[in-house]
Amino acid sequence: MSSLDQRSQILLKTLVEHYIADGQPVGSRALSRFSGLQLSPATVRNVMSDLEELGFITSPHTSAGRIPTARGYRFFVDSLLKVSPVGSGQIETLRDQIQPGEPQRVINAASQLLSDLTHFAGVVISPRQESTRIRQIEFLRLSEGRILLIVVTATGDVQNRILFTKRSYSPSELVTAANYLNQHFAGLSFDEIRIRIQDELKQLRSDMTELMTAAVEAGSAAVAEHQQTYVISGETNLLDAEDLSSNMARLRELFKLFEQKTGLMQLLDISNRAQGVQIFIGSEAGLSPLDDCSVVTAPYEVDGQLVGSVGVIGPTRMAYERVIPIVDITARLLTNALSGQN
Repeated sequence: MSSLDQRSQILLKTLVEHYIADGQPVGSRALSRFSGLQLSPATVRNVMSDLEELGFITSPHTSAGRIPTARGYRFFVDSLLKVSPVGSGQIETLRDQIQPGEPQRVINAASQLLSDLTHFAGVVISPRQESTRIRQIEFLRLSEGRILLIVVTATGDVQNRILFTKRSYSPSELVTAANYLNQHFAGLSFDEIRIRIQDELKQLRSDMTELMTAAVEAGSAAVAEHQQTYVISGETNLLDAEDLSSNMARLRELFKLFEQKTGLMQLLDISNRAQGVQIFIGSEAGLSPLDDCSVVTAPYEVDGQLVGSVGVIGPTRMAYERVIPIVDITARLLTNALSGQN
């Protein structure tokens, strides 16, 4: 990233803060007035022109003012931002709501509070569950080469997957395969089944190994998808964010992303593996529905193990100095509550 001289940094900081506060493009007159620098509007215009050339700001439409780009926000967040401490009243509210208790209730409360305090969408990844144990496996022939795999877990969850096989299996072969898996592997997790089955399949008829191997791989994937999930609160707050609501097509993509969960899970999983607060601005998230958004996340622990993350999703024009400490303290309080500390 280009290094900026102090004058350019002060003007960029002033521009970003003003734009975040009122959402209007900022002109050179306003900047010369509010920056605290004794500069003429003409000098300010020259600096603004340089900042635009470097990709930190841009002119929307025919407006004489400028607004920050994603690159401008990134420089502001990394180099110019002074984070506001969370008020004692807000800390008390958070502490009252995020108390040790039933984990899912604590996670729901944290997600709702993130949303309430920031007026954006609050999201919490639940801790990954223990390896799921299998109660029963069944096969149902759909057509030649297509079989429905039905997995019933020890907790009673039912997961389905369609298997595509090179050859057709008769109903009696499917019953034989299901009986074999249920007799030998009921009560185990798919990880344990995978280890054991490699040896045992060598003794089976080779034409059954394809079906068994496919069943273990597909069943494992189906169960893993449901081992970790996230809770999201306050998505409708994003309808009130002027920067997002002006583009309904993008907003629809964003809500679809929330429903599908997979993409957002991958993004939050990255922050799971990081230390401290992470900020993804616009396209940095790598998910096109978030191109006009910023995602602020922080990981949390249970008994010293990183198990999930908390986050806020809002427009790129957000009060980062407020949102960052709220996300940070929520992650800390969630760590304490789920580790049984007050």
